[in-house]
This record gives sequence, structure tokens and C-alpha cells, in this order.
Amino acid sequence: KQSNTLKRKHQSPHGNPPLKRKRKPSINTFKKCAAEADIKEKGSSSQKSLPKKQLTDNRNESQKSKSFIKTSSLFRNNPDIPEIHRKAVQQVQEDVFTTDSFSQLDLHPHLVSGRKAVCLETCFLGWGQKQTIPVLLQGKDALVRSQTGSGKTLAYGIPLVQSLQGMESKIQRSDGPYALILVPTRELALQSFDTMQKLLKPFAWIVPGVLMGGEKRKSEKARLRKGINILISTPGRLVDHIKSTECIHFRRTQWLIIDEADRILDLGFEKDVAVILNALNAERETRQNVLLSATLTEGVTRLADISLNDPISISIADEIQKALKPASQTGRQASSSSNCLEQENFAVPEKLKQYVMMVPSKLRLVTLAAFILEKCKFEKHHKMIIFFSSCEQVEFHYELLLKVLSGGLESEQPEHSSVSSARLQFLRLHGNMEQEERTEVFQEFLKYKTGILLCTDVAARGLDLPQVTWIVQYNAPASPAEYIHRIGRTARIGCHGNSLLVLAPSEAEYVSLLASHKINVSEIKMEKVLSSLMKDDRFKLHRPGSKKSCGTDPQEVRERATVLQTKFENYVHSSEGTVRWAKKALQSFLCAYTTYPRNLKHIFHIKSLHLGHVAKSFGLRDAPQNLTALPTAGSKKKTKPRPKRSVLLKKTHGKHRLAEILRSEYSSGMDTGVSKVKRKKKQRKPG
Repeated sequence: KQSNTLKRKHQSPHGNPPLKRKRKPSINTFKKCAAEADIKEKGSSSQKSLPKKQLTDNRNESQKSKSFIKTSSLFRNNPDIPEIHRKAVQQVQEDVFTTDSFSQLDLHPHLVSGRKAVCLETCFLGWGQKQTIPVLLQGKDALVRSQTGSGKTLAYGIPLVQSLQGMESKIQRSDGPYALILVPTRELALQSFDTMQKLLKPFAWIVPGVLMGGEKRKSEKARLRKGINILISTPGRLVDHIKSTECIHFRRTQWLIIDEADRILDLGFEKDVAVILNALNAERETRQNVLLSATLTEGVTRLADISLNDPISISIADEIQKALKPASQTGRQASSSSNCLEQENFAVPEKLKQYVMMVPSKLRLVTLAAFILEKCKFEKHHKMIIFFSSCEQVEFHYELLLKVLSGGLESEQPEHSSVSSARLQFLRLHGNMEQEERTEVFQEFLKYKTGILLCTDVAARGLDLPQVTWIVQYNAPASPAEYIHRIGRTARIGCHGNSLLVLAPSEAEYVSLLASHKINVSEIKMEKVLSSLMKDDRFKLHRPGSKKSCGTDPQEVRERATVLQTKFENYVHSSEGTVRWAKKALQSFLCAYTTYPRNLKHIFHIKSLHLGHVAKSFGLRDAPQNLTALPTAGSKKKTKPRPKRSVLLKKTHGKHRLAEILRSEYSSGMDTGVSKVKRKKKQRKPG
């Protein structure tokens, strides 16, 4: 028996290998991504022909070269993607243009030429403009509800300029504001100011001006002293000037225009608007008031009651209300509809195609990257806006996508000479940026023919960004109304546009919610988007003797997605700073996820998220353990067990005893200060 065992131990290399070596080399998390046949061939040949030491060395080398394989198990343990079952709904669509032209309106000829400078696409009136301009020219108050991108700025801008230029006594700059235009965001203030400047070119004596947060108050006060006739402002900054600037007055103000009224209220400016209305009423009660909004919420109807006087209600979205009706008649309808705002239908631009894509949490980052590459690198002629739910996410994804997709991590190519960096131009825009930088980014993106803007909802309202062909909603909006505003950045003024909503499998019911508001979305398959990685050889898995890839082999698509994910993870884990940044972005996402309204909690609930899988979409290899406590609905704050009263008394007695010993040891005999301290301590001490 002993001799047999010795023989087995010291068997020649030409015989069968020992039992221990019969195992295949470990391939860990890459079992699904690698071809099993290749692995078997490699394993058997290396084991038969190589001695033990060389075999282990080769294994170590292969593991080093394939270190990324360990980090990314992208296609395992993902939830099943549900089939989207929904009824096909008939969307409420508005024709943007009518057959009427601006020349049919009784306008100053120079104003028509000024309008052409603003909007060269067509000489026809939009539906909103056709219904709004004649009402405002008659001097009546109006509540205007129209889809985004339908030309609301011109709808109030043209009658405003027409009335001011036609005044009997010529307007002087020193007269102060004749018109006040309130807008929710700084970018919209700049855009509205630019539009008014173009309209006022033939009427140089009427001076427009803009006030907004982030600018120097001193220079704004100087402009107010010189005089501004059409004042465009954000509510917060105007209230600031009303309280602190003596020279501001509204004695001659004849127009009050509140643009994007629903957004102004959403941002919490209701009190500021009340302060502004009181300041206006204190100096002049009679004026023409206009309220414009893409959605009619309870807050908007409440604001209309306060600010408008016997208004005309203009609603292009509702087929029934196409004719003009007084708001008194529609007031009762508005109050009843406000009770069932859930069923409110939204108008969508006719040439806008809407898509949805179901993506498991693990695969979100690589799928977004693949989509960007497909549209902006391979198809080229696309301009894209990607919406996130927090500023930290925008900053993190901007840096990550710029470094990885623009070739910044390729050691063989410097960043600026890489082919992809010449084509992929990333910009970001959010509320935490300095005003100068925000303005610069806004102007730069306007000039771009192709590019990607990563932003928060600060860019979701009113902004007219030309030639935007794709809107990507990476984080789902908190309401269908917000969804409409986001997609309204594309397909403007009759142009073509597309939108993509990215949802996790647990959020599939959101599609039915959109359908209940007459919003119809088609599905794009995640696999189709990931297959675009086959066009980029930077993400090819290099194997000795591998043939050139052809077609879209699902196995190779998965391999390439894994390589791309590994590039993201390697960058995130390249330093402690980037890991900390990724954790901060993840935390901000989770915080934003807890803020969905109660009626959407069954779709977006923090407990439905797998933290490890979500962490993967931020380039983190594991779910972070040290995230600070988040304000979740179901989570309870961990508190230390409260010590017993007897233990506390022992501790305090011990401290007092030590203090007494020290005092007696080092006492100088003049303890007046000490006795005072004693008394104070006694007073503080609870009974």
C-alpha cells in the first residue's frame, strides 16, 4: 500500500496529472462573459504541458492581466425586466403653427421685422400667439396655458412692445419700469432679456434690463438709478432690491407678466411674489396682468385669483376651450379639475418621439455611456441634454464621462488628440455653480452643433436651446408635469425631437402613470443600446488568437460592457478623493429618491433599491458601509443604549469628588471664584 501511494505521489509528468490539479483555472465573476470552450482548451493544455512552478506563475500573470474580471459581475443576479403592458393612448397634440401670418395683426412694421430677427423659422403665427396677442393688445388680463416650446415669450413680448412704443408721451429711460417680467431661473431671465433686446432694436429709447441672483448688487443698483423700462427679474432678487434699494419704484408700471408661474411656485417663491404684488399695488393699482404656465396647478389658480383682474383664460391644450372664455366661467371648472389633477392631460409637441428603457441598477452607468457614444459619436449630428436629480450627481457624472469616454484615461493617446474627445463635448449646469460660470455654460451650449449637457431641473423650464435632438431623463421626474417640462427642451417651434426615460425594473409602473395622463412612450431595449459598444474597439477584450469581431454577438457585447464598467471602476478607485466623490453622489441620489411625493411612493420607494447594485452604477465595487443616516421614511435612527441612572450618578459623583480633591490640594485660601462656579454648577444641575 505504501509503495502504491509513493508511486502516485511521484508520478512522472508524462502520466496523468495529480488529482489536485484537475480543477479548471478559476475564472471568478467572468463565467458568463468568457466562452467556455476557450477556457477548457487553455486550462487542459497548460496543465498537461507545464510544470507546477511555471503553471502557477502563468496563472498569476493571467489574473493580473485580467484584474478587471474580478471587479464587475454586471450580468449576474439582476432582477427580471418586466414586460410593459399598457393601453395605447391617443396623445393630446397641438399644431404649433396656424395658417395666419404676423402681417395680419395690426402691428408696427418695425416690430414685425424685429420679430423676424428673433424667430426666422416661419412667418406664421403659433396657436398660442394667435390666441394670446389679440387679447393682450386689447389691454385685458390673461391666464395663458400652452405647451412648452410654443413661443410664449413672443406671445407677451410683441403686444408689450407694441403698447409701449405707441404711447403718446415718449418713454424716457429715467421714468423707471413700465413693465415687470418675473421668471423662475437666471438662465430664463437671460434668455427673455435677449429676446426683448431683439424686439426693441427699432425702438432704442425703450431700455430693457435684468436683475438676478449671483450678479453684483452694486452694478444692478447703478442700472436701476439710470433707469430700466422693461424690468426682467427673478423673484428673490427683486424682493431684495425692494427692501434695500431706495431708487426702485413702480409708479409707472403698466404691465406685470409672470412667466412659468407653476415653476415659480414650485421653487418656493410664493411669499416673494406676494411681496412684489403688495409693492406694486401700493404705488399703482391699475395695470395689465398676464400669467403664463405650461401646467395648471392649484397654486397657479390661486395665484391667478390674487393677481389677475377679470382675466381671459386661454388654454390651447384643451380641445373644448379653444375659443376664448372668461375665467369666471372656467373658474368652477378649474376648481373641479384641481381636485382631480391626477387625470390632467398634457399637450405634447407633434414631432416629439418618446421612449422608455428598462435598465437594472447595475447596468445604468454603462448603458448611459453606450447611449451617449451611439448618438453623439457614431451618429454624430445629435445634441443631448441629460437630467439628473441632484447637483452632486451632475458633477460626478460630468467628470467621470469626460475622463473615460473622451479618452482621458487612454495612456497611449493624450486626451486632446483622441478621436472621441474631438467629438464628445461635455458641459454641466446646476444651481450650485457660480453665476458667471452658469452664464458661460449656457451661452457655450447655445453655440454647439453637437454636445452633451448634464444638468438638474434648473434647465427644465422655459429655456430655448436650439437643435437639441435628445432629452435623456436618467432619474425619473417627480410628476408628469415635470416630465412634460423636461421633454419640452426638444421638438421646439415645430422641429423634430426625441426623449428617453431610464427606469429600473421596480419602477415600471411609472409608464402606466404617464399613460393615464395621455402620454405615450415606446420601449427601447437595453441590449440594443449596449450593442453600440461593438463599434468602439477601446472596449474590446483582447485575447491571444481572437478573431476580429463581426456582427453583434451577445456574449461579446457583455464582455465589452464589462470592460467599460471596469474602466469606470478603475477611475473611481484610482484615489481616495474620487471614491469619496462617488459616495457623495450616491448619497445625494438616495436622498433625492426619498423625496418622491406620497402618491408615487409605491413606484419609487427606497426599500425597493438594492444598495450594492446602485453603488455599481456609481463606479463603486461594493455598497459603502459608512454612508451617513438618510432621512428615509422607514428607517429609524440608530441611538446608543441609554445608560442607567445609577451609572450616571456614579460618574458625576466621581467627577465632583476629583474636583474637590484638586481644589483642596491647590487652594490659595481665596476661593470666591470657586464658590461662584460651584453655585452655577448647582443651578445648572437638573433636580
